[in-house]
Amino acid sequence: MQNANIKCGLTEKLLGVYEDTTEVQAYVWYENNYVHDEYQHAHQRYQLTYVEQGYQYLHVDNCIYLVPQYHVAWIPSGQQHATTSTAKDINLKVLLYRDVPKDEFYERVHIFPAPTVLREMLQYASKWNRMVGNEEEKEQFLQAILVSLKSFCDENQSLQLPVPVDHRLVPVCAYINEHFTSNLDLDELALRSTMSVRNLQRLFKQETGITLQKYLQVFRILKSIELLDTGELTLSEIAYKIGYKSLVAFRNSYFDIMKVYPKVKK
Repeated sequence: MQNANIKCGLTEKLLGVYEDTTEVQAYVWYENNYVHDEYQHAHQRYQLTYVEQGYQYLHVDNCIYLVPQYHVAWIPSGQQHATTSTAKDINLKVLLYRDVPKDEFYERVHIFPAPTVLREMLQYASKWNRMVGNEEEKEQFLQAILVSLKSFCDENQSLQLPVPVDHRLVPVCAYINEHFTSNLDLDELALRSTMSVRNLQRLFKQETGITLQKYLQVFRILKSIELLDTGELTLSEIAYKIGYKSLVAFRNSYFDIMKVYPKVKK
């Protein structure tokens, strides 16, 4: 029989299946360079993850969400998910809640930048790291974070890369992912999808909610964040490496997705 593992205060009885053995309403779990499960898993607690350093990709259903530094991810209870990252260093603060207010907001995945006040609250909450007992100030403070989340949420829908279900679009995405440094070759993509260019564009927008050009843009920016994290290249080098012809074009495209201009990690 497989031995149970304790992860974020939860007991993993089977691979990807967690049992909540604590009665406390909420607690904090913080580890430097914590490696989250890269396989699909779920637990019966609502999860707020703050990326203090590095970045993560969150895989949920047919979407891959980017969770960059200083952003938070909200994951509903029971939601199957997995995370991956190639960041050199990644520090996460995780808050886990047993119960939440009756509001549709808490039953959906959210990715958004943490405003300064939330970042300060999460930093203060780290003093209760791994304390799973009942403590009045902790309970009240973590509950204050929970009920404020909806007000803090300023979601950026561009941080998600949709994964189409239609089998004809799978080779299209695979080709773009492999040749993202080149401009879109619509004729080549249509050939791989066994559709006309017009039908391909229509179906792709219908399946993913974005255009082929937007998909390429998002994919390039995701790659640029990986390169920025290494701190080994200049902005100009990154721009050309991911397919942009100029630094200005890259900076504008990055701002369009991230709402801030890119900076090289120091």
